[in-house]
Amino acid sequence: MPYLHQDSKPRPAAHPGDARATHSSGKGYEQLKQECLRRGVLFEDPDFPACNSSLFFSENPPIPFVWKRPGDIVKDPKFILGGATRTDICQGDLGDCWLLAAIASLTLNEKTLARVVPLDQNFGPDYAGIFHFQFWQHNEWLDVVIDDRLPTFKGRLVFLHSAELNEFWSALLEKAYAKLNGSYESLKGGSTIEAMEDFTGGIGETYDVKEAPDNFYEILGKALKRCSMVGCSIDTSSAAESEARTPFGLVKGHAYSVTGIEEVSYGGRQVQLIRIRNPWGQVEWNGPWSDNSAEWHSVSPSEQRRLSQAARDDGEFWMKFEDFKVHFDKVEICNLTPDALEDSTAHKWEVAIHQGSWVRGATAGGCRNFLETFWTNPQIKLHLTEKDDGQDDCTFIAALMQKDRRKLKKLGAEMLTIGYSIYESPGTDERLGKDFFRYHPSKARSKTYINLREVSHRFKLPPGDYILIPTTFEPHQEADFCLRIFSEKKAITEDLDENVAIDLPEPLHPTPSPQETEEEKQLRALFEQISGKDMEISAEELEYVLNAVLKKTKNIKFKNLSLISCRNIISLMDTNGYGKLEFSEFKVFWEKLKKWISIFLQFDFDKSGSMSSYELRGALKAAGYQLNNYLLQLIVLRYSDEQFQIEFDDFLNCLIRLENASRVFQALSVENKEFINLNIGE
Repeated sequence: MPYLHQDSKPRPAAHPGDARATHSSGKGYEQLKQECLRRGVLFEDPDFPACNSSLFFSENPPIPFVWKRPGDIVKDPKFILGGATRTDICQGDLGDCWLLAAIASLTLNEKTLARVVPLDQNFGPDYAGIFHFQFWQHNEWLDVVIDDRLPTFKGRLVFLHSAELNEFWSALLEKAYAKLNGSYESLKGGSTIEAMEDFTGGIGETYDVKEAPDNFYEILGKALKRCSMVGCSIDTSSAAESEARTPFGLVKGHAYSVTGIEEVSYGGRQVQLIRIRNPWGQVEWNGPWSDNSAEWHSVSPSEQRRLSQAARDDGEFWMKFEDFKVHFDKVEICNLTPDALEDSTAHKWEVAIHQGSWVRGATAGGCRNFLETFWTNPQIKLHLTEKDDGQDDCTFIAALMQKDRRKLKKLGAEMLTIGYSIYESPGTDERLGKDFFRYHPSKARSKTYINLREVSHRFKLPPGDYILIPTTFEPHQEADFCLRIFSEKKAITEDLDENVAIDLPEPLHPTPSPQETEEEKQLRALFEQISGKDMEISAEELEYVLNAVLKKTKNIKFKNLSLISCRNIISLMDTNGYGKLEFSEFKVFWEKLKKWISIFLQFDFDKSGSMSSYELRGALKAAGYQLNNYLLQLIVLRYSDEQFQIEFDDFLNCLIRLENASRVFQALSVENKEFINLNIGE
């Protein structure tokens, strides 16, 4: 079960200098390299071996690939030749144009590139067949080590390669990213902004070109000046249109990079141009301002040099911005900081990060359409206390990311449809219940629910307290998530996860009454009937009577109470330590049992005889147990069935275990309580 407990306390943003080594040996790049040099061998990575499992998980390779090191492919391999540039990215036989478009954008910023691709690597005297790259993953920088064996066919690289046949940094970067995500096949299909964020730890925003603001050209210009990474694409109306070419030489459903934006003097007026790159390294726009168009004849050679204009079939081309808005549909911008591109001033942004999980049956409640379970989703409280400078509102960006879905592709996982809603807080520090959401509309929400890795949106809200609910669209869908809150002024965030607390009534110590009630007479008769001459009930006798009584109880579904459960009941109620129950102890348990049946029926909202696991939090609270998400998830995993239902015998077992544990809990010192936490759900 990959989705269980995530510590959702806010944490600071990660820094690339703190990149964590990920190799299974626990050793870092330098240590592994020095070991190879000392032994005189070339590194072979056991974590990502040169075999078919590193290539594909759903099929066999369509051609017989041969893994070769760069020195076996060319005579004089180079890591980087003449600087890492966007022309070093040529797509191979893998549908990862989204990744390649991001790599092309990466080359436009030397500082960002050097962070992802450490430049002190080469095929020189200290070559050991080992390279490393750094990627951002869910608020953590990871250092990914690989060997340099690459898949080839007939002596040529099969996947990403440079236009220069003896340059290998881009092919090795693709391999490291494939390792990070489990295989090369895992890289098929994606969103450019996903890789952009993994290269920068930045924040992504998406624009619909047809609905973009009037100053969209200025926004793009500012993005490129701030070294933001920019991609664009053309929508498809069906799967059949994917990578279909238009009459103008553009490709639908294909990821492009935006590499420049300039104005040029033409015909006595200024014309706005935008430069686009196709990661294929070929297939270009053939309309106005394309490589060989007549418009360039009216532009001076010096101006053409300023724009790096050359008629080469290298996949890069200029086009008029007005034509760009007609032919392209989506622009993705990954900002290295969250500064609004509409704003002319830079800001220092505060970042809070929460890690969490949607767990089936416990915290995977789905969107507001599913009111009965929506309230069970994780709830994040957001305190907006300081207004933006010179403004009446507080600006923040909420970015919700589902984790590791690409890595889990080989297990059948797909991107889930995710989003979030934001509610004005009613002024409580407790989790909000179902009735609150029944009667209160959201104050704001993500623009849409969509099956992308991350959903982000910029908001302006008045100062105050708000509750953010991250959800999948459908209930019962499991995933880990990372929620990032960027705010211009410091915003305090906290997870509304309940503290573990036990609030049980004082144990009953019944004294014999002068006159027994009719119910007590029946209970005594039952006790005498099963206890025998010793007037005490053993675990075996208790098992018999409870199963007989509960199977006849109306309105509850009940399978069977085991002998072990009955021994646990005796352990709970036996005040004398004899291992059996006297009548007074049996009577106290009977009162507990009646109360627990009443609670069970109260939370069986559909009167089906079983209780939804999503109602377990409320039912346990009514019984005196307040649990956090972690313990609740453990208990749901232990006691609910595949339909997220809990029958009464499982509810009873759960309460018995909790009450026994609570006794030990109260007897132990504070240092030992965490151990009990971890064992309640087993």
